[in-house]
Amino acid sequence: MTTTLDIPAAKESANASVQDQQGTSQIVSFRLANEEYGVNIMHVQEIILIGQITEMPQVPEYVRGLINLRGHVIPIIDLRVRFGLEVTSATENSRIIVLNVNNKTVGITVDAVDEVLRINSDQIETSSVGLTGFGKEYVSGLVKFEKKLLILLNIEKIMTESAAPKN
Repeated sequence: MTTTLDIPAAKESANASVQDQQGTSQIVSFRLANEEYGVNIMHVQEIILIGQITEMPQVPEYVRGLINLRGHVIPIIDLRVRFGLEVTSATENSRIIVLNVNNKTVGITVDAVDEVLRINSDQIETSSVGLTGFGKEYVSGLVKFEKKLLILLNIEKIMTESAAPKN
């Protein structure tokens, strides 16, 4: 079951806006812990409720398991574990964002999906300014709003094993 966000229509709108207004993109914003994050809508296939996830042995800790999405088996990444955050139980607002990354389909668990935002390039601050330590490679930029910041994720980097924390 998908949520009310109409991703295909938003993608068409994103394609049109890129053609009409260079420097504008659409971001799907979501919450994780007490922070707001975003991914480019061009990576988002759909947003679904969290259902039955089949656990797998001998996978990285951040891989929750697999789901069957209309006949396609998709790995599910727990972003709380991937980012080293406290693990909590799913709530009624928790969702799986199904992404297409480097020709692969993968799901990420998030606490809640907020909205699709239209972002101008002048609102994005590059992440190289002031970010140090583990996790900086996951951030592609910070989106500036009047009273808050949205952390724009480099979803390709999050999905690579080489970006995993060293214990």
